[in-house]
Amino acid sequence: MSAAAPLTAPPVPAMRVPGLSFAVAFVALVVGAGVLAGAVPVAFSIATVFLFAGPHNWLEARYVLGRLPARVGKLWPFFLLSAVGMVGLTAGFAALPWLFDVFDTAAGQGAVLATWNTAFVFWVAALTGMRSRTNPRFDGGWVWPVAFLLTAGVWLNPVALNVVMVYLHPLMALLLLDRELGRSRKAWRPAYRVALLAVPLGLALLYGRLHDTPDLPGTDALTAAITNHAGAGYLENVSTHFLVAAHTFLEMVHYGAWVVLIPLVGLRAWPWQLGAIPAARRSPAWGRGVAAFFACGLLVVLTLWACFLLDYPTTRSVYFTVALLHVLAEIPFLLRMV
Repeated sequence: MSAAAPLTAPPVPAMRVPGLSFAVAFVALVVGAGVLAGAVPVAFSIATVFLFAGPHNWLEARYVLGRLPARVGKLWPFFLLSAVGMVGLTAGFAALPWLFDVFDTAAGQGAVLATWNTAFVFWVAALTGMRSRTNPRFDGGWVWPVAFLLTAGVWLNPVALNVVMVYLHPLMALLLLDRELGRSRKAWRPAYRVALLAVPLGLALLYGRLHDTPDLPGTDALTAAITNHAGAGYLENVSTHFLVAAHTFLEMVHYGAWVVLIPLVGLRAWPWQLGAIPAARRSPAWGRGVAAFFACGLLVVLTLWACFLLDYPTTRSVYFTVALLHVLAEIPFLLRMV
């Protein structure tokens, strides 16, 4: 008589979360940035700008051109307004120190800054309105009421919007990364959105630990520039230790997104394979032009590193003035991805 085979439960399939490794890598970036920013905020700020300021701009340009069409077609008014606004606002921002010398009263300087902020708000509003009328369309009726409300705010407090922009700009890379995941790695998106909670949690931990600590020591020009950039001259009742740590934390997450995460999911080829860029495939002449553009970009990155080594404070000041161009460029690009 043969014995019946023992009953065994079927194997339980392993639970796999799509994009888990990507989300874990993002959380690791956030944790590392938070620890270093909280421990040595000024030194970490200096190191991150030195290492990543140039490369992240090059990679951002590579990603954007890889996503733009070879021909703008009927979208030329949108792209023309984008270019005019980017160049004009950057030039106006660079002229602010000179204008502050001309209008050397508090009221005059406030009016100058409010004028620049008004132009910025109207530019964004105009682009958003134009974007709402192209596919996929959305209701843009709210754009101008919000723009006029913000304009009233910048004239009441000219500095507030600029401080907000300092802290919001690093987060734009995370929003672009979310949009890119929606296009190319939809299954990874839920895990990434959960991992995003690490950013506000990191800020909360930094605030809880540093908000009432003594201000950062040091009265040299570089430390003063770093603390002022983080809003020390405006947020007077908050420790500069926290302000610099929070800003450096967000900047490092921003750099990590552009240097590692967005290229990982968004580039269809290696960054140096320029043939994947639509404009480069338009004609041989356009291909050579794109190659020359990125070759010049690499030269700028190397020059920036050399200038940082020779005179870090001056180079940092010049960089953050010129870099406004790429900050502004992210706005129309993000609008096109909506």
